[in-house]
Amino acid sequence: MNSNAPSPQDPGSPDQNFAPSFGGAPYGQPDQGMPGVPPVPPAGKRGKKKFIAAGCGCLALLAIGLASCSAVVLSASGGSDDDEPAPTVSVEAEPAVEQVEETSEEVVEEDAAAEDAPAEEQSADDAPAKDEQAEEEAPAEGDVPAEHTSALNSAQSYSDLMHMSKAGLFDQLTSEYADKFSDEAAQYAVDNVDADWNANALASAESYSETLYMSKQGVYDQLTSEYGEQFLPEEAQYAIDTIEADWNENALQSARNYRDSMDMSPEAIRDQLTSDYGEQFTQEQADYAIEHLDD
Repeated sequence: MNSNAPSPQDPGSPDQNFAPSFGGAPYGQPDQGMPGVPPVPPAGKRGKKKFIAAGCGCLALLAIGLASCSAVVLSASGGSDDDEPAPTVSVEAEPAVEQVEETSEEVVEEDAAAEDAPAEEQSADDAPAKDEQAEEEAPAEGDVPAEHTSALNSAQSYSDLMHMSKAGLFDQLTSEYADKFSDEAAQYAVDNVDADWNANALASAESYSETLYMSKQGVYDQLTSEYGEQFLPEEAQYAIDTIEADWNENALQSARNYRDSMDMSPEAIRDQLTSDYGEQFTQEQADYAIEHLDD
């Protein structure tokens, strides 16, 4: 039986493979899928466009949401584009706090400086007040206590009649064996007595020279001794430098007293006149006394 279909062994027909197909199209033919199954359309550019459109929509919604939030914030802050945002206000508030702290520190430093004012300025301010207080405490002339007035009158008499020193007056006024005035009354008296202490020292020196025939050094020691007149050294020196006395004649009168009252020999009298524990005359003055002892 003759057939027009080529034989598989026909050398004149092309060599074709008829391998079974498992869902794919034979070589050289479009893929139509497996028999009985509808073909799956290939992913093309149309699907990609849909995905991009969906993404753009999401971005648009996000932008709209952000714009709505911004509008709410702007409306809450006053609705003006020139208003400063809230973060900026909070940042600018910090320097104000620092300025307040610096101001408080300056106030504290000024208070400390006022409390630590130099003691010299305070003492200078207090000095007039103390002087005024002292003036108020000092009795006025019309308010002098009677005891003070009596002490002053007594001191004036001692100065005029006995030519006493300032220290001698104070001791005389406060002595329990003499006037017995209080220390305050005696101090008021010696501070207000009308006396020339140099003149008193000179008058006292003249008295010692004329009545006791003392030597120059003996008079000085008597004037400055704490057991004597208690004049100041400069006051006693003024008296010794100013007094008009004949020291040779004083030595002679003192020698005759030793001879007549104590029956001393001339040599013993000479030693007594020159001794540091005696009359303290010079050697020349003692020699003059011995030479004229029997005149």
